[in-house]
Amino acid sequence: MTNFKNVVVSLSGGMDSSTLLLRCIKEARDAGGKVVALSFYYGQKHELELERAKSLVEYIRSKGFDFKYEVIRLEGLQSLLRSSLVNEDWEVPEGHYAEITMRETVVPNRNKIFSSITQAVALSMASKDNEPTAIALGIHAGDHAVYPDCRQEFRDADDAAFRIGNWNVENVSYYVPYLYGNKFTILQDGEVLCEELGLDFDEVYKRTNTSYKPLKVDDEWFSDFRSSSSVERIQAFIKLNRDDPVQYADETGLVSYDVAREHVIKVLAEYEIDAAKRMYNE
Repeated sequence: MTNFKNVVVSLSGGMDSSTLLLRCIKEARDAGGKVVALSFYYGQKHELELERAKSLVEYIRSKGFDFKYEVIRLEGLQSLLRSSLVNEDWEVPEGHYAEITMRETVVPNRNKIFSSITQAVALSMASKDNEPTAIALGIHAGDHAVYPDCRQEFRDADDAAFRIGNWNVENVSYYVPYLYGNKFTILQDGEVLCEELGLDFDEVYKRTNTSYKPLKVDDEWFSDFRSSSSVERIQAFIKLNRDDPVQYADETGLVSYDVAREHVIKVLAEYEIDAAKRMYNE
């Protein structure tokens, strides 16, 4: 049982926040509340995440769930930020989802920027409706080492600043159900939620994107399977013993999920060998 009625969800279009949207729809439905989902365009090299988010929203709405969805456009930030996710001259890393690799995908202060906007929307909703309102975030334990603004210390400090800087914040709280989970446990929750909400699992997750390095084939964007974020996603599907419904591609064109899965299995095996060698040398 949650302690909110209404909820604002930060929806990136990725697997984690998409599952979170399902979770919030269920919780708000059970509480007789409403959902507002927000996506952000901040100058990413591609808009595949946003395309997938919009497609997911349309699919969920087609199943009878009504909620508000807005895209907040901040593309003016692109030329001012330094990250492999926004700078054309900086390649997105490939390989295992390891801290040293993934640091290149950090966008300076990204979650604080998003947080300020979601806080403002949630506070406005709480003030207008006089109902307990939550800010829902899809952060999980796998993010903590790489992204400082996904750690609990950051969340606590950010919340303190929010409460110092605004009036009438008593009705606003945070909802982070996956804080101590990972992509596998998030997918497990997704299975349960799809069944409870009457949604098709494959239809939901083919409308998500985890790839930081999508490829264009015949003028259409597809997920890559070599970037570290994609490796982590496919690893979760392997553990869940389900095929990932997303269409993958490489520089030769579209590839089957079997090809993507075998690549990830090889990457994971090589990472384990390297980790064992490092431990032995220490």
